[in-house]
Amino acid sequence: MTLQTLYAIIAGPLAVLAITGFVLGCVYRIVMAVRQTASDRMVIEYFHPRYALRSIFRWLTPYATVNMRRHPIMTLVTFIFHLGMVVMPFFIFAHMLMVYEAFGLSWPTLPDVFVEWMSWAVLLALVFFLGRRLILPEVRYLTTPSDYLILFMVALPFFTGIWAYKGWWAAEWVTLLHMLSGEVLLVAIPFTRLGHMVLFFMTRGYMGSEFGGIRHARDW
Repeated sequence: MTLQTLYAIIAGPLAVLAITGFVLGCVYRIVMAVRQTASDRMVIEYFHPRYALRSIFRWLTPYATVNMRRHPIMTLVTFIFHLGMVVMPFFIFAHMLMVYEAFGLSWPTLPDVFVEWMSWAVLLALVFFLGRRLILPEVRYLTTPSDYLILFMVALPFFTGIWAYKGWWAAEWVTLLHMLSGEVLLVAIPFTRLGHMVLFFMTRGYMGSEFGGIRHARDW
C-alpha cells in the first residue's frame, strides 16, 4: 500500500469515523448526564443560572480560585496544557487547510513558530503530569495503568506533529502517524478521563448553583 493510498484512507474515511465517534460519544455522555440529573429532583431545584455562570467563569480564569493560588505552578501548567490541547489545534494552518479542502471553510490561523512552541509546552506539561503521578504518593495511589496510556495518547499527536513540521527522518510516514494518533485521541476523549472537558460546564454549573444558592458560599 502506497503512502498516497494510506493518506487518502486516514484523511478520508478514518477521519470521518473519528469525528463521528467523537460527536456521538459526546452526545452520549451529555444525554446520560442529563438523564441522571432528571432523575434527581434536587439537582433541578438547586440549579441557578447566575451562580452557575459565576462559577464557570471563575474556574476558567487563571488564579481566580483559592486552590489555584495555593498551587501556582500546577495552575500555570494546567492552563497552558488545556490551551494547547483544546484551543490551539483549531488554529493550526494545516488543520484549517484540511477543513477548507473538504468543506470550503477557512479562518485565521496561528504562526507556525508559535504552534511549535506551544506543542513543546504541551509535551513539557505532560512530563510534569507524569512526574506528579510517579512522585506524589497521594496522586500515585489514585493512578491506574489507563492514566499512563492516556498521557501517551495525548503526547503522540503533539510529538509527531513537531516531527512532521520539522521534516525530520521519514517525515511523510510520521505525518500519517500524527493524523492517525490524533483521530484515535479524538475518539477516546468522550470515553476516558479526558471526557471531563465534555461535562465541565454541567458539573461546574451544578457545583456553583449548590454553593451559591443553597450554602450561600463560594465554590472557589
